[in-house]
Amino acid sequence: MISKVIIWVKRAWSAAPVATAVLVVALVACLFFGARAALFWHDRPPRAERDQPVAAWMTPRYISRSWRIPPDLVIEALDAPRPPPDGPMSLRELAEHRGVPLEQVVAEVEALIASQRPSLTDDEATE
Repeated sequence: MISKVIIWVKRAWSAAPVATAVLVVALVACLFFGARAALFWHDRPPRAERDQPVAAWMTPRYISRSWRIPPDLVIEALDAPRPPPDGPMSLRELAEHRGVPLEQVVAEVEALIASQRPSLTDDEATE
Protein backbone atom coordinates (compact mmCIF):
# COMPACT_ATOMS: atom_id res chain seq x y z
CA MET A 1 0.00 0.00 0.00
CA ILE A 2 2.68 2.51 1.02
CA SER A 3 4.84 1.49 -1.91
CA LYS A 4 1.95 2.26 -4.29
CA VAL A 5 1.60 5.73 -2.75
CA ILE A 6 5.34 6.36 -3.09
CA ILE A 7 5.25 5.25 -6.74
CA TRP A 8 2.26 7.53 -7.41
CA VAL A 9 3.98 10.52 -5.75
CA LYS A 10 7.17 9.94 -7.77
CA ARG A 11 5.19 9.69 -11.00
CA ALA A 12 3.17 12.84 -10.19
CA TRP A 13 6.34 14.73 -9.19
CA SER A 14 8.10 13.85 -12.42
CA ALA A 15 5.06 14.84 -14.51
CA ALA A 16 4.17 18.11 -12.72
CA PRO A 17 6.32 19.10 -9.74
CA VAL A 18 4.57 22.43 -9.04
CA ALA A 19 1.10 20.92 -9.16
CA THR A 20 2.22 18.05 -6.91
CA ALA A 21 3.66 20.48 -4.37
CA VAL A 22 0.44 22.51 -4.39
CA LEU A 23 -1.59 19.33 -3.94
CA VAL A 24 0.54 18.20 -0.99
CA VAL A 25 0.30 21.63 0.69
CA ALA A 26 -3.48 21.65 0.17
CA LEU A 27 -3.85 18.14 1.63
CA VAL A 28 -1.73 19.03 4.66
CA ALA A 29 -3.79 22.21 5.20
CA CYS A 30 -7.03 20.22 4.93
CA LEU A 31 -5.82 17.71 7.50
CA PHE A 32 -4.60 20.44 9.86
CA PHE A 33 -7.75 22.57 9.73
CA GLY A 34 -10.03 19.52 9.74
CA ALA A 35 -8.38 18.19 12.91
CA ARG A 36 -8.51 21.66 14.46
CA ALA A 37 -12.23 22.01 13.68
CA ALA A 38 -12.94 18.56 15.10
CA LEU A 39 -11.12 19.41 18.34
CA PHE A 40 -12.95 22.73 18.70
CA TRP A 41 -16.26 21.01 18.06
CA HIS A 42 -15.46 18.33 20.62
CA ASP A 43 -14.45 20.89 23.26
CA ARG A 44 -17.35 23.30 22.65
CA PRO A 45 -19.06 24.43 25.83
CA PRO A 46 -22.43 22.94 26.69
CA ARG A 47 -25.59 25.03 26.20
CA ALA A 48 -25.64 26.01 29.88
CA GLU A 49 -22.27 27.75 29.53
CA ARG A 50 -23.18 29.46 26.25
CA ASP A 51 -26.38 30.96 27.62
CA GLN A 52 -24.89 32.56 30.72
CA PRO A 53 -27.09 34.33 33.25
CA VAL A 54 -27.33 38.06 32.62
CA ALA A 55 -24.65 39.95 34.54
CA ALA A 56 -23.70 43.59 35.06
CA TRP A 57 -20.53 43.35 32.92
CA MET A 58 -22.39 42.32 29.76
CA THR A 59 -22.97 44.78 26.92
CA PRO A 60 -26.12 44.85 24.80
CA ARG A 61 -24.11 43.50 21.85
CA TYR A 62 -22.78 40.60 23.95
CA ILE A 63 -26.31 39.76 25.07
CA SER A 64 -27.51 39.95 21.49
CA ARG A 65 -24.86 37.54 20.24
CA SER A 66 -24.88 35.20 23.22
CA TRP A 67 -28.63 34.75 23.28
CA ARG A 68 -29.08 35.13 19.48
CA ILE A 69 -31.53 38.02 19.71
CA PRO A 70 -31.53 40.82 17.10
CA PRO A 71 -29.42 43.77 18.36
CA ASP A 72 -32.15 46.30 17.60
CA LEU A 73 -34.53 44.54 19.99
CA VAL A 74 -31.95 44.52 22.80
CA ILE A 75 -31.11 48.20 22.34
CA GLU A 76 -34.80 49.14 22.16
CA ALA A 77 -35.71 47.09 25.25
CA LEU A 78 -32.89 48.70 27.26
CA ASP A 79 -33.55 52.21 25.97
CA ALA A 80 -29.83 52.40 25.21
CA PRO A 81 -28.40 55.51 23.53
CA ARG A 82 -27.42 55.23 19.86
CA PRO A 83 -24.49 55.56 19.49
CA PRO A 84 -23.19 55.08 23.03
CA PRO A 85 -21.46 58.26 24.29
CA ASP A 86 -18.12 56.65 25.20
CA GLY A 87 -18.15 53.38 23.27
CA PRO A 88 -19.79 50.11 24.34
CA MET A 89 -21.64 50.36 27.64
CA SER A 90 -22.06 47.53 30.12
CA LEU A 91 -25.41 47.01 31.79
CA ARG A 92 -24.03 48.70 34.92
CA GLU A 93 -22.96 51.78 32.93
CA LEU A 94 -26.29 51.78 31.10
CA ALA A 95 -28.18 51.73 34.41
CA GLU A 96 -26.09 54.66 35.68
CA HIS A 97 -26.69 56.53 32.41
CA ARG A 98 -30.45 56.01 32.67
CA GLY A 99 -30.52 56.69 36.43
CA VAL A 100 -32.23 53.42 37.31
CA PRO A 101 -31.11 50.50 39.51
CA LEU A 102 -29.02 47.78 37.90
CA GLU A 103 -31.60 45.18 38.91
CA GLN A 104 -34.21 46.91 36.75
CA VAL A 105 -31.97 46.78 33.67
CA VAL A 106 -31.14 43.11 34.31
CA ALA A 107 -34.85 42.36 34.72
CA GLU A 108 -35.58 44.11 31.39
CA VAL A 109 -32.97 41.96 29.64
CA GLU A 110 -34.26 38.77 31.23
CA ALA A 111 -37.83 39.64 30.20
CA LEU A 112 -36.64 40.25 26.63
CA ILE A 113 -34.79 36.93 26.57
CA ALA A 114 -37.84 35.10 27.90
CA SER A 115 -40.07 36.69 25.26
CA GLN A 116 -37.70 36.02 22.35
CA ARG A 117 -36.42 32.55 23.11
CA PRO A 118 -38.70 29.55 22.74
CA SER A 119 -38.70 27.19 25.68
CA LEU A 120 -36.16 24.43 25.42
CA THR A 121 -37.30 21.12 24.04
CA ASP A 122 -36.28 17.93 25.78
CA ASP A 123 -33.59 17.27 23.14
CA GLU A 124 -31.98 20.70 23.58
CA ALA A 125 -32.10 20.52 27.38
CA THR A 126 -30.01 17.34 27.40
CA GLU A 127 -27.17 18.72 25.25
